[in-house]
Amino acid sequence: MAAGRSAATKIDWTRITTSLGLKGSTASSLQAFKKRNDDARRKLAALHQQPQTVDFAKYRSTLSNGAVIDEIEQHFKTFKPVTYDVGRQLKAIEAFEGQAVKSAEETKGRVDHEVEALTKTLENIETARPFNELTVDEVAAAEPEIDKRTDQLVSKGRWHVPGYKEKFGDLSLL
Repeated sequence: MAAGRSAATKIDWTRITTSLGLKGSTASSLQAFKKRNDDARRKLAALHQQPQTVDFAKYRSTLSNGAVIDEIEQHFKTFKPVTYDVGRQLKAIEAFEGQAVKSAEETKGRVDHEVEALTKTLENIETARPFNELTVDEVAAAEPEIDKRTDQLVSKGRWHVPGYKEKFGDLSLL
């Protein structure tokens, strides 16, 4: 138990938050946990400062039934707190922690890959020529589906550009 106490006092909460890059609800949950930890440590320190002896003589003089006090004193002297082996729980927590770290690393890898892809896309958008400077051949090379669809529509005689007649007029009379 002393090893657990010494480890708990050595936790650097700010380093955990910054080194893991925690933000949002995860960081606030960690801060709430830190606050609960600090409160529990303060309460424990206050309890350690309180006297831990019971003045049974005072109770014998106050109460008329001394046999009850004798019985309580006997139970008090023979009381041994139950100790629990928390090793199994600690192992489960460590296993969960390992799985959480592994999952976080996988998520970080996926996010990094997605950020890289989005950065490339943004770079392509920023360096691309304006749409009105592109030729029909360049658009068809970039998206072959447009060329196929155009050929299909023309072969069926249904090639009409929306808004063309309003802008340029009907040239079929020429």
